[in-house]
Amino acid sequence: MSRSERLLDLIQIMRRHRRPVSGKKLAEETGISIRTLYRDIATLQAQGAHIEGEPGLGYLLKPGFVLPPLMFSQDELEAIVLGSRWVTNQSDARLSTAARDALAKIAAVLPENLRNDLDASTLLVAPAHPGHPDTIDLAIIRKAIRSELKLGIMYGDVDGAASTRIIWPFALGFFDRVRVIVAWCELRQDFRHFRADRISAVQVTESRYPRRRQVLLKEWRSSQNIAEPL
Repeated sequence: MSRSERLLDLIQIMRRHRRPVSGKKLAEETGISIRTLYRDIATLQAQGAHIEGEPGLGYLLKPGFVLPPLMFSQDELEAIVLGSRWVTNQSDARLSTAARDALAKIAAVLPENLRNDLDASTLLVAPAHPGHPDTIDLAIIRKAIRSELKLGIMYGDVDGAASTRIIWPFALGFFDRVRVIVAWCELRQDFRHFRADRISAVQVTESRYPRRRQVLLKEWRSSQNIAEPL
């Protein structure tokens, strides 16, 4: 492995960690000595990488550092293709189009040999199972989540009884047969999961909910005993 490839791998590994990570662990993940790691970190810092920390305390890469055009490994390309194909099959129309467009943009900047590997990927995604059709435009939900706006919905439970709710949507789950909105429900004063196919009407309000969506997501994960992503 060339030194430039090693530095790129180090940057990619650090991007996966949202909290300070020890030099020992970084050295193990990159397969180099701790002394070489310290030299590589110094080199990246000299090139403008916002790496905070020092030996014994750990290191954290701050956002904002842009590398030259990236090369992808075979595994990374297969992950990109597989993920894009899944989104194309399982999500709403706008996300499906966005996934195809994103893959086309990536392909456009790849060298010819990697572009051929991308086109020839043999990882396939099964056709979506016929499920319950969504009765609302999920793009409205995604926009409300990004803007942290409350939604007014008409929701039918499993027995068909309808109720009017004001919810704070902060996540959207895509499953084979259904889409689920994760939200704080003002009526129940608790986290609730709302199936999109049971929402008969939705209205975006002009009211922002009082807590950030990242905070709500963290609290929901804790209530569900779901580990935080690395």
